Amino acid sequence: MKNTGPAQQAADGSTRLAVARLLLEQGPVSAVSIADQLELSGPAVRRHLDALLADGQACTRDAPQLKARGRGRPAKLFLLTEAGRARFGHAYDDLAVAAIRFLAENGGEEAVKAFAERRVKTLVDPHRTAVTSADTPQEKAEALAAALSREGYAASTRKVGAGEQLCQHHCPVAHVAAEFPQLCEVETAAFADLLGTHVQRLATIARGDAACTTHIPVEPYSTSLGPPTPDGGNPA
Repeated sequence: MKNTGPAQQAADGSTRLAVARLLLEQGPVSAVSIADQLELSGPAVRRHLDALLADGQACTRDAPQLKARGRGRPAKLFLLTEAGRARFGHAYDDLAVAAIRFLAENGGEEAVKAFAERRVKTLVDPHRTAVTSADTPQEKAEALAAALSREGYAASTRKVGAGEQLCQHHCPVAHVAAEFPQLCEVETAAFADLLGTHVQRLATIARGDAACTTHIPVEPYSTSLGPPTPDGGNPA
């Protein structure tokens, strides 16, 4: 008889949380990659993914086809939905949105921008020395990712083409930024200031993307191709 007692339920809950956290930090990601990283069997991972899908906490997308595939369904990648992200906590609520709406109505766009600038200054200033003192552009990007992770953004970097991509897999203010994109715009400008180079925001959670992705040039890229897209390619 299958064990469904409290101990087993606690173990399942802990494993499911680990699967969800990996989706948060790395999604979109394949079931095979999850199984490898968590040292779980394929069926066990599928069971937890199916539960997250059924609860509306995860969704799927087709994996990019890097080469011609044979017959059969395309491979699936898994990522968290907004409901799935919510279990990891958010630094906002309805009151925050209402407060900024009031600020916009009474102070205009400049007041909202000033608020966003003060918020970002509070976010990045404690980490300014760690980022600006790094020796290379790559090390600066890594230091910024580490700083953002300490602030709850689950950030990482990866080499893409002639630059680095900064990926923020969680955004504590995504719902607010969806209505007030000034938060994203000011944050991007602050990253450029910290890193000492122009950066380009490619994707944001606030717009429904899987992660907030920022391109950081390290070497000049071809103007005919432009900066890499969030999936690592180049714009058509």
